[in-house]
Order: sequence, then C-alpha cells, then structure tokens
Amino acid sequence: MRFETPLVPARLIRRYKRFLADCRLEDGQEITAHCANPGSMMGLAEPGEKIWLEPNDDPKKKLKFGWRLVDHENGHFTGVDTSVPNRALRAALMAQEIPELAAYETVKPEVKYGQNSRIDFLLTQPGLPDTYVEVKCVTLSRQPGLAEFPDSVTARGTKHLGELVSMIKQGHRAILLYLVQRTDCDRFALAADIDPTYAAAFEDAQAQGVEKLIYTTRISPKGVWVNLTETGAFRTK
Repeated sequence: MRFETPLVPARLIRRYKRFLADCRLEDGQEITAHCANPGSMMGLAEPGEKIWLEPNDDPKKKLKFGWRLVDHENGHFTGVDTSVPNRALRAALMAQEIPELAAYETVKPEVKYGQNSRIDFLLTQPGLPDTYVEVKCVTLSRQPGLAEFPDSVTARGTKHLGELVSMIKQGHRAILLYLVQRTDCDRFALAADIDPTYAAAFEDAQAQGVEKLIYTTRISPKGVWVNLTETGAFRTK
C-alpha cells in the first residue's frame, strides 16, 4: 500500500489527547498532526524523535498532516497509523497472497457480526466455512527483536476474542491476525503484564479453535506492505 501523498520528515514535539501530535517540520514550522492511534504508543512518542507525516489538502480535514511513521534512524521504521495495516492486508487478501487464506476469492471488509461488532474481514468461498479475520496492529517492542501486543489494556480486544469464539461455535472459521508494523522484530509475544485479562481470553480462544497468524510488514516512507517473503519468521516467546 503506497501512501497517497509523499511523506515529509519532522521531529515530534509532543503527542497529547491520544489523537494529536505537535511536530516541527524541517523548515522550522510547527504544526499539529492527526495521530491515528488510540493506544499508548509506548516507546514511540518521545519528544525529539524523527517521524514522517503525510500532508493533505482535503478541505474537510481540519488537520493538514497525518502522522504515519516513526523513523528509528537505524534503517528501521514503525508504522503508527492503525488504519494502514487493514488497507495493506486487504490488498493482499484480494490478491489471494496470504497462503493460509488463499482459497478465498470473496473479501468483505467491516461486516457486522456478534454483539454490535464489526469484523475486519469476512472471507467466503463456496464449499468452505466462512472465515472471520480480526486484525490487530502490533507496534510495541520493549526488548530487542520482540514485538508485543497489546500496548495498553484493551477491553475492546477482549470482546473481539469472545466474538471470534462465538463464530467458531456456529461452525465458522475464526482467525486473529497480528500484523506487526515494525521492521526490527522477529519474535512475538502477548504482553500479559500489561493486560492479563486479554492474555487469558486469548489462551481460551485458541483452546476453542481460534487460529493465530502473525505477519510482518515492509515499511518505508513510500508505503507499507504485508511481508509475504518472511512467513514463519516469527517465533513465540
């Protein structure tokens, strides 16, 4: 998935109210950017770090920049926009490039299901069980090479696990796909110390048949793509 507009570099001044970030552009101008990330962004919102912003000229948008990437200045990037992984994954699913899901030709995003919930993707194919795919964006890393989820307590995530279990009980297939929006990690673990309730619900969901997939992403200021060349590179902690 290529960014619609070329990104511009900046330095973070501060992130506040979850969805706002004051930034300094290279010419010294200070602007406020939209931060499309409801999580804590632990380790990713330190003042002074290099970031990449996507400008826009949409008259309907109050803020003319969106925060897309953290540049770790060592060749690695983290994507902070939680809407980006779904757009990248949708392209891969429609092209039938995800090996575990390649048999499905119909991909429907944001389908209502369960109790006032929406599944990220519903995959259907004659002769196969309907497959419900819930996507989680992973950006936390507290140890070198280790990606973790979640980065804050997520009652919503726990609810989604329950909804996936209910789909299993109805005879469908349910998948939790962790899409790691970091280029510096090759392992994955649940951050049970941050949200033990979610971790316990995940273990129960797996025991009842909910599948887990973990994919990395290729990230640069040009775009974010599902990394289809390193499937299986992840190890659980």
